[in-house]
Amino acid sequence: MAVPPQLRALLLAVNALLRKRRYHAALAMVKGFRNGAVYGVKIRAPHALVMTFLFRSGSLQEKLRAILQATYTHSRNLACFVFAYKGLCALQSHVQGETYQVHSFLAAFIGALLVFRDNSNINSQINMYLLSRLLFALCRLGVEKGYIPEPRWDPFPLLTGIVWGLVLWLFEYHQRTLQPSLQSSMTYLYQDSDVWHDISDFLLYNKSLPSK
Repeated sequence: MAVPPQLRALLLAVNALLRKRRYHAALAMVKGFRNGAVYGVKIRAPHALVMTFLFRSGSLQEKLRAILQATYTHSRNLACFVFAYKGLCALQSHVQGETYQVHSFLAAFIGALLVFRDNSNINSQINMYLLSRLLFALCRLGVEKGYIPEPRWDPFPLLTGIVWGLVLWLFEYHQRTLQPSLQSSMTYLYQDSDVWHDISDFLLYNKSLPSK
């Protein structure tokens, strides 16, 4: 099927605009917004689907609404943050005539205050996801720079024991301090497994089906 001349001319004009370096910073903000929105959907939709149907009560309509709301919020926030971050980085480089490492920190700091400042479940999950990886990365950077002596043995087994020991202690004795989705997961694993009445809720189901 032949492309109409008007559409072909429009596509050529758009592609020519996208190749102009003078608009690169602004166009990078737009593509960053697009990528943030797409990635937010890819990350949140499967997670929300699984967690909602595993642990959330309510009608099918209520569950679907919760999944869509969580996906939309995550996607929107991530898209807005990428847009703000790239824009602030470009602004600092333009003002100072050069790019410095501190620009990344300042742009992300301001962008996070603008986008992720609300203490919501989704923002908390994103922060905790980043925090765990941040701590690992800072430790590796400290070793690379010589600020932290390189361990002579693999510390991962000790770290694993400490992490699991602390999280189970918190769950057993200070459960309310844990994030709600983690509480739900650990309740399913460690408390629901203490209760059964017959073979049906011992192997087939987690809990007995309601009597009709």
